[in-house]
Formats: sequence, structure tokens, C-alpha cells
Amino acid sequence: MTGPAVMHRFLPIIFACAGLCACVATPPPAPSPKSWSERMQELQQAQHWDLQGRAAGAVGSQGWQASLDWRQSAQVADVRLAGPLGAGAIGFKLTPGGLEFAAAAAGAANPTEYLRQRLGFAPPLENLRYWLLGVPNPAQVFEFTANGAGRAAELTQDGWTIDYGEYSGVGADVLPKRFTLRRDAVRVRIAVDHWNMSR
Repeated sequence: MTGPAVMHRFLPIIFACAGLCACVATPPPAPSPKSWSERMQELQQAQHWDLQGRAAGAVGSQGWQASLDWRQSAQVADVRLAGPLGAGAIGFKLTPGGLEFAAAAAGAANPTEYLRQRLGFAPPLENLRYWLLGVPNPAQVFEFTANGAGRAAELTQDGWTIDYGEYSGVGADVLPKRFTLRRDAVRVRIAVDHWNMSR
């Protein structure tokens, strides 16, 4: 059997192969990106994450620099600042009951005042858990300005203004890399070197 008859027999196979190739070559549609409000709620509820980076604080003409390690486990944050802070590193836990210092400051009568004396100001620790992730504390009112990608460019809350200058990819997510906290004469610059959101 030759000619048109042979071609007629193979046409179904040719069409089937063409259809199979089309299925392989056509990528599945990309999932719709989440809005900032949706992602904000997820990050506000994040229970376990940590970061390593650097912090530099200035109050007027006085300043300091330190490495920053923050480990969030549910409602407890383990924080360590190490560098030229006048008396070595500061390590403490932030719990629902307040501040708990490591041995060096365990005898401090007022942990908040002790931290103020070391840093030159009282850091907004309860809010930092959220601001580090680029979202506001859900328990307080805030003002928000978006960047071109729909993420926070500027966040104002509890008298502080946070300017998010740079983000970086973290797995399938995007999280703050460089940002500045401002309130009156206080400036704190934070640079995140490593995020871990998988534990």
C-alpha cells in the first residue's frame, strides 16, 4: 500500500505526536502573585524564623555598630548584638512577660533602662519582630507607602518611620535586606546578610 493510502493511515499518529509535543512545550500558567495585604498577614503570623546581619545606631553625634542575630520562636525572640558597644555583646530574650537578659545584665533592676543606657535609646523591640519582616505590628495603627513592586517602601508606626531601601530573594519570597528606622534624633540602619524562614 503506497501513496495517499499510506499517508492516510499515519495521519492520526502524526497528529497525536504533534499534540503531545505541544503539551510538553507549553508551560503551565504561573500562579497569580499574592497581594501585599495577603503576604502581610502571612508574615505577621510567622512563628519561626531567624536572621543574621548588622546594625548601626546613631543618637545625635553618638553612634555604635554591631552584628545582629535575631531568632524568633513563637512569641519568644532571642536577640544578640555584638560589637563595639562599650562593654561587649548584649544578649537577651524578648518574651510576652518582658525582657530577660543574659548573665552579664541579669542583675539589672530595670532591663529596659539598662538597654537604653547601652544603646542610647529604647529600641522598639515588640514592633521589630514585624518590621524586620517588612510588615507592621497588627496590634497598632500604621501608615504605609508601597514601592513599585507593591511592597513596603515606607512604614510609619508608633512614632517610628521605617524606610525600606532594598529587598532580596529568600527562597520563593522577597524580604527586606537594607532599611533604616528613624525617630526624632535616633537613626538605626539594619543590613540583613542571611534569612532563614524554613525552620
